[in-house]
Amino acid sequence: MGDLLKVAMPKGRIYKQAAKLLRSAGLPVPEEIDDSRKLIIPVPEMNMEFIMAKPVDVPTYVEYGVADIGIVGKDVLMEENRNVYELLDLGIARCRMSVIGLPDWRPALHPRVATKYPNVASQFFREKGQQVEVIKLNGSIELAPLIGLADRIVDMVETGQTLRENGLVEQEVLFEITSRLIANRVSYRMKNEPIQRLCDLLQDTVTQRA
Repeated sequence: MGDLLKVAMPKGRIYKQAAKLLRSAGLPVPEEIDDSRKLIIPVPEMNMEFIMAKPVDVPTYVEYGVADIGIVGKDVLMEENRNVYELLDLGIARCRMSVIGLPDWRPALHPRVATKYPNVASQFFREKGQQVEVIKLNGSIELAPLIGLADRIVDMVETGQTLRENGLVEQEVLFEITSRLIANRVSYRMKNEPIQRLCDLLQDTVTQRA
């Protein structure tokens, strides 16, 4: 059977698209996993074990080797800046990271930016030579400009529906986001054959979808 691969899978939106991609690649991901509340799910048909994780924790699990590989959004990868290999752009869960504000936004004397991604936001404004105070929030980022906590936000945008409903507009796109396959550096050497085989299968599927 070879080496068991431990895979950190993000719960929620990305999981559904990732499972669909794996199935398209011919990997028998059991349907019952989709609605399971278990946190560790053996998938003997694939010689894998899924570790169901919050998306933001996937790179941490992979860096520390409790998972050999993982699937994670580029946004989380850039924010967490973990010491992992990025193997493949899976082309799923497409969205973008943007600067967002009210339509009548004007540069403030002491600009404040609210975000779930303080490292990404700080680096972006630093590279533009703009001094801003970055405020970390964990949810409902769109509230910040509406209640005066910050004059702008940096957040992910998929359809823009939430922004429109709250009277906000995109001002600038930082980068496009898709989900990536990442690997632990030691696992990539020790379990290279099964990881590379999975990579090749997924690459073929991603190429056919493009």
